[in-house]
Amino acid sequence: MKTDIPALFLALKDEETPIIAKLFAGITVAYALSPVDLVPDFIPVLGYLDDVILLPMLVALTFKFIPKDVLERNRKQSEGMWKDGKPKKWYYAIPIVSVWILIIVLILKAVM
Repeated sequence: MKTDIPALFLALKDEETPIIAKLFAGITVAYALSPVDLVPDFIPVLGYLDDVILLPMLVALTFKFIPKDVLERNRKQSEGMWKDGKPKKWYYAIPIVSVWILIIVLILKAVM
Protein backbone atom coordinates (compact mmCIF):
# COMPACT_ATOMS: atom_id res chain seq x y z
CA MET A 1 0.00 0.00 0.00
CA LYS A 2 2.90 2.37 0.68
CA THR A 3 3.78 2.41 -3.02
CA ASP A 4 0.34 1.82 -4.47
CA ILE A 5 -1.44 4.84 -2.97
CA PRO A 6 1.24 7.36 -4.08
CA ALA A 7 1.23 5.71 -7.53
CA LEU A 8 -2.54 6.18 -7.72
CA PHE A 9 -2.11 9.79 -6.62
CA LEU A 10 0.32 10.36 -9.50
CA ALA A 11 -1.91 8.45 -11.93
CA LEU A 12 -4.75 10.76 -10.93
CA LYS A 13 -2.72 13.68 -12.30
CA ASP A 14 -1.41 11.80 -15.36
CA GLU A 15 -2.93 12.85 -18.69
CA GLU A 16 -2.75 9.30 -20.07
CA THR A 17 -4.95 7.89 -17.32
CA PRO A 18 -8.52 7.23 -18.54
CA ILE A 19 -11.35 9.23 -16.97
CA ILE A 20 -12.93 6.20 -15.25
CA ALA A 21 -9.55 5.32 -13.72
CA LYS A 22 -9.17 8.90 -12.51
CA LEU A 23 -12.58 8.69 -10.86
CA PHE A 24 -11.69 5.47 -9.02
CA ALA A 25 -8.20 6.76 -8.20
CA GLY A 26 -9.72 9.91 -6.70
CA ILE A 27 -12.08 7.88 -4.53
CA THR A 28 -9.29 5.52 -3.45
CA VAL A 29 -6.77 8.26 -2.64
CA ALA A 30 -9.38 10.34 -0.79
CA TYR A 31 -10.39 7.32 1.28
CA ALA A 32 -6.79 6.31 1.98
CA LEU A 33 -5.72 9.80 3.04
CA SER A 34 -8.90 10.63 4.92
CA PRO A 35 -8.39 10.86 8.67
CA VAL A 36 -11.97 9.59 9.07
CA ASP A 37 -12.80 5.96 8.19
CA LEU A 38 -16.11 4.80 6.78
CA VAL A 39 -16.28 2.38 9.72
CA PRO A 40 -14.55 3.91 12.77
CA ASP A 41 -11.61 1.90 14.14
CA PHE A 42 -13.01 1.79 17.68
CA ILE A 43 -15.75 -0.62 16.52
CA PRO A 44 -14.31 -4.08 17.31
CA VAL A 45 -13.28 -6.13 14.26
CA LEU A 46 -15.34 -4.13 11.74
CA GLY A 47 -13.28 -1.01 12.33
CA TYR A 48 -10.15 -2.61 10.94
CA LEU A 49 -11.83 -4.70 8.26
CA ASP A 50 -12.43 -1.65 6.10
CA ASP A 51 -8.68 -0.93 6.12
CA VAL A 52 -7.81 -4.57 5.45
CA ILE A 53 -10.50 -5.36 2.87
CA LEU A 54 -12.06 -2.18 1.43
CA LEU A 55 -8.88 -0.23 0.68
CA PRO A 56 -7.05 -3.10 -1.10
CA MET A 57 -10.23 -3.81 -3.10
CA LEU A 58 -10.43 -0.18 -4.19
CA VAL A 59 -6.75 -0.20 -5.17
CA ALA A 60 -7.12 -3.45 -7.16
CA LEU A 61 -10.24 -2.18 -8.91
CA THR A 62 -8.54 1.08 -9.83
CA PHE A 63 -5.48 -0.74 -11.19
CA LYS A 64 -7.71 -2.64 -13.62
CA PHE A 65 -8.63 0.64 -15.34
CA ILE A 66 -5.12 2.11 -15.55
CA PRO A 67 -2.94 1.06 -18.53
CA LYS A 68 0.05 -1.01 -17.42
CA ASP A 69 2.68 1.37 -18.84
CA VAL A 70 1.10 4.35 -17.06
CA LEU A 71 0.89 2.40 -13.80
CA GLU A 72 4.53 1.23 -13.97
CA ARG A 73 5.75 4.76 -14.75
CA ASN A 74 3.82 6.18 -11.80
CA ARG A 75 5.04 3.41 -9.48
CA LYS A 76 8.64 4.26 -10.36
CA GLN A 77 8.00 7.96 -9.79
CA SER A 78 6.31 7.29 -6.46
CA GLU A 79 9.28 5.48 -4.90
CA GLY A 80 10.30 7.45 -1.83
CA MET A 81 7.33 9.76 -2.12
CA TRP A 82 5.72 10.39 1.26
CA LYS A 83 8.66 8.70 3.03
CA ASP A 84 7.91 10.93 6.02
CA GLY A 85 4.36 9.59 6.19
CA LYS A 86 1.21 10.30 4.26
CA PRO A 87 0.00 13.90 4.02
CA LYS A 88 -2.42 14.98 6.70
CA LYS A 89 -5.11 16.98 4.98
CA TRP A 90 -8.47 17.21 6.65
CA TYR A 91 -10.42 18.05 3.52
CA TYR A 92 -9.99 14.42 2.43
CA ALA A 93 -12.45 13.60 5.24
CA ILE A 94 -15.29 15.55 3.59
CA PRO A 95 -16.65 12.62 1.47
CA ILE A 96 -16.58 10.22 4.43
CA VAL A 97 -18.25 12.70 6.78
CA SER A 98 -20.85 13.42 4.07
CA VAL A 99 -21.72 9.72 3.82
CA TRP A 100 -22.17 9.49 7.60
CA ILE A 101 -24.35 12.61 7.65
CA LEU A 102 -26.49 11.15 4.87
CA ILE A 103 -26.85 7.85 6.79
CA ILE A 104 -27.82 9.67 9.99
CA VAL A 105 -30.37 11.83 8.15
CA LEU A 106 -31.92 8.78 6.48
CA ILE A 107 -32.12 6.91 9.79
CA LEU A 108 -33.73 9.93 11.51
CA LYS A 109 -36.17 10.32 8.62
CA ALA A 110 -37.14 6.64 8.84
CA VAL A 111 -37.63 6.86 12.63
CA MET A 112 -39.68 10.05 12.48
